[in-house]
Amino acid sequence: MNTHYDARSAWRTATLLLVFMMANFFDKIVIGLLAVPIMNDLKITPMQFGVLSSSFFWLFAVGGIAGGFIANRIAAKWVLLAMALAWALCQIPLVMSTSLTVFILARVALGLTEGPAYPTAIHAAYKWFPPHKRIVPVALFGTGTGLGLLCAGVLVPLITLRWGWRANFLFLIVFTLAWSALWLIFGKEGKLDDAQPVPGAHAEIPYRRLLADPTVFGSYLMQFVGYWNIALTFTWLPAYLQKGLGCDAVTAGRLYALTLAGGMPLTIGASFVAQRLIARGIPSRIARGWFTAACQVLGGLMLVSLSIPNLPLAAREVAMIVATSLGCISYAICPAILGEVTPTAQRGAVLALGTSIASIAGILSPLIMGRFVQADSSAHGYEIAFLLGGSVLIAGSLIGAMLVNPERSMLRRVEACQRADENPGIATSAAK
Repeated sequence: MNTHYDARSAWRTATLLLVFMMANFFDKIVIGLLAVPIMNDLKITPMQFGVLSSSFFWLFAVGGIAGGFIANRIAAKWVLLAMALAWALCQIPLVMSTSLTVFILARVALGLTEGPAYPTAIHAAYKWFPPHKRIVPVALFGTGTGLGLLCAGVLVPLITLRWGWRANFLFLIVFTLAWSALWLIFGKEGKLDDAQPVPGAHAEIPYRRLLADPTVFGSYLMQFVGYWNIALTFTWLPAYLQKGLGCDAVTAGRLYALTLAGGMPLTIGASFVAQRLIARGIPSRIARGWFTAACQVLGGLMLVSLSIPNLPLAAREVAMIVATSLGCISYAICPAILGEVTPTAQRGAVLALGTSIASIAGILSPLIMGRFVQADSSAHGYEIAFLLGGSVLIAGSLIGAMLVNPERSMLRRVEACQRADENPGIATSAAK
């Protein structure tokens, strides 16, 4: 297999995948940005809206797991193209329907097809970038999500004001089809091998043993609490700005856009620091594991600070910027940890499993937030939910930091590979 790193082709692919993730997160956040007109026009309560928001994640995990195993066997180019076309199809009912049931079914189908998006994009990028250059490209995808959310924060209020809120779904259909055409023309499959000089780095491991590894479990946990933060803030932050803090729709959209724009440099900067630490020979446990946990703990503290009474709006904005960027940095760094301890042939499935498990937080977080808002629609109701979310983020990140140790995991793999070489019959039986 070719192990030559072609920077030009690699970054061209990464740019296309960045736009792919922009579309992906635009799809996710559009319901949250349209919370007020959807609740008004469909005549639904905040609790019902919480159900609608969480419905996106009902089959997200199923789609993510299935897509991960498919990505292990089918070229990522075609998997990504099929997903994008499915997204466009799922938006069509939202342009016309007035039924809450139809909205929920469409969002469930969209979540099913978007489940594998992020891990498959990472898997595709890893075929172009060597291990020591992978954190920043993946962080770029995080920036892509931020750009998608930023564009949504700016465009959705303007589109809604001019053509009505349903026009946003028509815009998403056109945008996704345009990306599909570009990907069909320019998207290619990477051939770069991991080329890791570690014995057993490519030997497959039974999934039951791989998933029980503390490093894998710790990475999954940090992604889970990071996704709790994502679902909480991205779904309810626009409504908090409008109904909780009393901002009008356009002002709330601008503040939301500022939150996303301000967070992107933090995400890229933190990811660059982690990659530089690795380049300087700092152990991955510290450079990736502990660093990720520290960033997310800081993000959690910022969420908690939103519950402080009479906190000025400027201070709340700074807290939201830090919480929405560093609070989910695990999505940029933990895939590199998982890629480090996972055989190449199983990487797509392991990455997808992590995203799918984390997506369970996407079901729980909006529902719990909806209950708090249903009980108290003032700013206090939102802030109590943010306090809970920040506590979950802090606790999960600290536990994850204690578990993640890629060096120890790789040592165990090498020892297992050596035992397998000495007892090939046992190894064959264990792999079945």
